Amino acid sequence: MGPDALREGGVLLRLSPERGVPLAARPCETGHTGGRAGTWGRGIRVAAAGASAQQESQRQLALAEDHERAAHEARQTASRYGIAAVTEKSVAKRLAPLTAVGYHLLPDRGWPGSRRAQVDLVVVGPAGLFIVDTKAWKDVTIAGGHIFRDQEDVTGDLDSLADLGYSTESVMVEIGLAPGEVHSVVVLAGRKGISTAVGTVEVVGELDVLQHIARRGQRLTASQVDAVLSLALSHFPVLRAPAPVDATIIEPVLPAQPETIDLADLATDDEIGEAIMAGILAAPIEDWMSFLHPDQAKLVRRSFTGPSRIRGAAGTGKTVVGLHRAAYLARSRPGRVLVTTYVKSLPAVLSTLLHRMAPEVADRVDFVSAHAFARRLLVERGIRIDLDTKKVDAAFAAAWREVGLPGILGKLDQSTHYWKDEINHVIKGRGITSFEPYADLARTGRRRQLRIEQRRAVWELYVAYQQRLAGVHDFSDVVTLAEASLRIMPLEKYSSVIVDEAQDLSCSMIRMLHHLVGNEPDGLTLIGDGRQTIYPGGYTLAEAGISLAGRGVVMNTNYRNTAEILDFASTMIAGDEWTDIEGPSPLDAAPLVARTGPAPVVESFGSRHTHDAALVARIRDVTREVGTELADVAVLALDRYALAPLLVALSAAGIPTVDLDTYDGTSVAAVKVGTVKRAKGLEFKQVLLAGVSSGLLSGAAPTEAAALERHGLQRRELYVAMTRARDGLWVGALS
Repeated sequence: MGPDALREGGVLLRLSPERGVPLAARPCETGHTGGRAGTWGRGIRVAAAGASAQQESQRQLALAEDHERAAHEARQTASRYGIAAVTEKSVAKRLAPLTAVGYHLLPDRGWPGSRRAQVDLVVVGPAGLFIVDTKAWKDVTIAGGHIFRDQEDVTGDLDSLADLGYSTESVMVEIGLAPGEVHSVVVLAGRKGISTAVGTVEVVGELDVLQHIARRGQRLTASQVDAVLSLALSHFPVLRAPAPVDATIIEPVLPAQPETIDLADLATDDEIGEAIMAGILAAPIEDWMSFLHPDQAKLVRRSFTGPSRIRGAAGTGKTVVGLHRAAYLARSRPGRVLVTTYVKSLPAVLSTLLHRMAPEVADRVDFVSAHAFARRLLVERGIRIDLDTKKVDAAFAAAWREVGLPGILGKLDQSTHYWKDEINHVIKGRGITSFEPYADLARTGRRRQLRIEQRRAVWELYVAYQQRLAGVHDFSDVVTLAEASLRIMPLEKYSSVIVDEAQDLSCSMIRMLHHLVGNEPDGLTLIGDGRQTIYPGGYTLAEAGISLAGRGVVMNTNYRNTAEILDFASTMIAGDEWTDIEGPSPLDAAPLVARTGPAPVVESFGSRHTHDAALVARIRDVTREVGTELADVAVLALDRYALAPLLVALSAAGIPTVDLDTYDGTSVAAVKVGTVKRAKGLEFKQVLLAGVSSGLLSGAAPTEAAALERHGLQRRELYVAMTRARDGLWVGALS
């Protein structure tokens, strides 16, 4: 082979004598080379001189551009990691003082489900679990639920952190940690005075992060912290070693110096100490605010495709789940959440509890009774109402005197209470405005059977009553007007409505509330227990036009009462006929009870004086026990008339009291005093049920239908009162 030729990859190439580069060759169209035989080979023709050199030059230039681009990207990446390293260490350093008071800092943990992604810092301690991501962002503004870097909307950059918080909740509920105790937090490096939220992600300045965590106080006990920490260590694994660098560039590219941030001390030692001390001294919240039974915690996060129902016997934690669910929905959904019930005093208590439990979302949840909501809606819409209870009573008294008493109804039962309940709960409570629907109505919950002529007499009484109202409205009218207004003009304000003690509401109330959210997923949640119905009449969800379609959950573990208290209370409703809002009484299994304690005490008295003296002595006895204060005691009665002498006796004994009518859930060193109706939804360590008729306790039931109905309602009230007690129950009977 001559000096001007070489073999490359099995093809014989000729070298240019000037540059020594190979000339391209391709198959010859004629099959003849035109060169020396044996030098080029048959079928090869030489391309124009210099073409291959040009192609190689272009290739090398393109390769150089790729290298430069890769180097630039590598420098940027190195800079970002360098900044991240500085900011992450700075945040961890600022939070280090928390370790002295029971917090655990887990830096650089693996992102669950990812092989390489990392979580900057996980904090576990008395204030809950915090997933911390640091951002060295400049020119940050937050407005309208969005976060911007300069003019760029970077809200989407927080989505993965929000998703991680959500998935971590689902892991932590397995041990009962309430969803609200898991926090996704973005810390803005070097910033101060920022404390807000973007969706479910909390955004705070680096100078504020220690106070942000510490100020939540003692949410978890030491043993609960240990349980959360143990699960967090497995959920957030140790981060694996970084991926090996693919070094394909011949010339090494030196990393750029990481950008540094001049961070002043974020807080003085005194400020740090004050923040930590404030957290230590903060009154611990009740266990149920941060830790639930895993079944309860899962139910809080459960999603339903339409209206749903949570039912269960007394003490199963329905109200607790409803309150946590309100916070969860407010945190995770747009729009406001409405929590409502029949009892006018309970919303204020629940509001106070939510402000302690989840202060970050408390301003997005409205607590109001169903009646108050209806009135507020009508006032806001300029619909005139004249709610005057004295005029209402006078109108009914006149109608009864002129129409009811002289006719069939007066001969059947001269008690105005029964017929007033029939009109308010059975007729107006359903929004019935013509006789035909009433004539065929099943009258759920009413034991006395009414023939057609008797129903016609009731209707005549109803018409006479309405005529005598003459523009005045009763409470049922207010609800009917509100429901009609919502039917015409929906209120697009609420994304979720939670109804506690739903069995107490009228059919019209339920329809009114249903209009707010319709059949939207997680829109309407009904919570209640038919066994605790204490108002006459009733309804079924079918009458209200609501279908649960299998979206019902039964809670069957009693977390409140001792077995002794529950067994005794259950005798009040043994054999009782009751109707659930879903239809016939369900045959639920007896609730499971884990706690035991002393047997309830029942004492009989022949006089009010000896009864009241024994009640005062009982209060003094139970408050001598370790862990029981005056605030843990409730004195309940079936009506307000029975309360008056009790208040006199307690005042004379120097025992401070607070009326459940005005109680708003704020802790006060005083005995709670009120009717059983006002105690619904609440619980107390010690309950004293005062002034109970011995005949009502004995269980001897009357035979007449109307009297039997009243007897059953009163016995159910006793059941409700007794099941308010956690540790001890005393019943004072008067013969």
